[in-house]
Amino acid sequence: MKYRQLGGTGLDVSILSYGASSLGSVFRDTEEKESIQTVHEAINCGINLIDVSPYYGHTKAETVLGKALRTVPRDQYILSTKAGRYGEDVFDFSRDRIHSSLEESLKRLHTDYMDILLLHDVEFESSRVILEEAVPALKELKKQGKIRLYGICGLPLPMFEELLPQMDADVIISYCHYSLNDTTLLSLLPLLESRQVGLINASPLSMGLLGTRGAPDWHPASNEVKEACRRAAEYCKTQGTDIAKLALQFSTSNEDIPTTLVSTANPGNIRRNAAWTEEKLDPQLLQEVLERLKPITNQTWLSGRPEYNKHLQRKQGD
Repeated sequence: MKYRQLGGTGLDVSILSYGASSLGSVFRDTEEKESIQTVHEAINCGINLIDVSPYYGHTKAETVLGKALRTVPRDQYILSTKAGRYGEDVFDFSRDRIHSSLEESLKRLHTDYMDILLLHDVEFESSRVILEEAVPALKELKKQGKIRLYGICGLPLPMFEELLPQMDADVIISYCHYSLNDTTLLSLLPLLESRQVGLINASPLSMGLLGTRGAPDWHPASNEVKEACRRAAEYCKTQGTDIAKLALQFSTSNEDIPTTLVSTANPGNIRRNAAWTEEKLDPQLLQEVLERLKPITNQTWLSGRPEYNKHLQRKQGD
């Protein structure tokens, strides 16, 4: 496993990190024993960053992850969780709830401090509440030593462009913006570098778009995007490979992307994902797939409040 520096945090993180959302049975029914084995397999593969949230499975993911980590020395992993989102439409970024949310997470995860605490999907809250209530709460928790680092996560890139210059974030998670079909995250790198913010890239498979089974029905992408990704996956299959392998290699091979989160509750899957990062990417296949995806490249979808999605609304109005 290779490691890279996470911005100015002083942390070296594995280029492949583990997203524990699958432990909350958010994609399929999962068995606790297999889930725990998956966490241990991830650590055995050299993965040292684990991300979770109370939102995943209504605290199930944190609970199962906590059980898995009880037998692992605390210095073997960097633990990240979130606060602010607790259900499909349940958000609370108030100071008191941020504090209580962390305390609840610490208990479920059986630790007395969190390496990283992120505000979860901040595009669903006004910038005023985030900057005037939630961020000060994070600063208090950092000063108290209950968290080492803090930041924000969400989908729209303009959200980061607006909020980061107004706060001293240590880390962000961006998802679905550095993958085979969307590389717009690259536009954010100068801002992150100037502010020494650590970047965690999530969902290299674009929430299932880049998979052999095709996008799930609930996926917010347009039918055009889904169909193009399906055809690209079929092409990879004719070439004797899995598009998921190419997608994962593409995301983890960029030296400017410190780490990429993948989620699974299957130990074989995480072992295979880790092995893929050690294999050489096929440049010819990559170019052929990128060419097939070109008509829908960088197309995304609405998420959160209108002010963070004005760029998309303008495009849709053209």
